[in-house]
Amino acid sequence: MNKLFYPAIFHKAEEGGFWITFPDFPECVTQGDDMQQTYEMAVEALGLAITTMATEKQELPPPSEPYNADADSFCVLVEFDLLSYKKRNSSRAVKKTLTIPE
Repeated sequence: MNKLFYPAIFHKAEEGGFWITFPDFPECVTQGDDMQQTYEMAVEALGLAITTMATEKQELPPPSEPYNADADSFCVLVEFDLLSYKKRNSSRAVKKTLTIPE
C-alpha cells in the first residue's frame, strides 16, 4: 500500500490555470497556474487527505474508475507514494554521534 492511484478532475479556471477535485475525497480541492504546478499541488493535496485519514484511523476509500469529464475538464490519475511522503515530511529528531579526526 505504498503507492496509491486516485483519479483527479482537472477543471480549466476562467482566470487561467486549473483547479482540481477528487471524486473519492470531496473535501480535497486545490489549484495551480499551469499543468505542472497543478499536478504537483494535486499530489500534495491528495497526500494531506490520505495522511490525515490514516492519522485519524479512518479507512481509505477505494479508488474510483477514471471517467470522461465535461468539455472544460479532464480526468488524470494522480500517484501518491505514501512511504516517500512520510520520509520527506517526518519531523522526528534523530541523534547521531560524530567522530572527528585530530
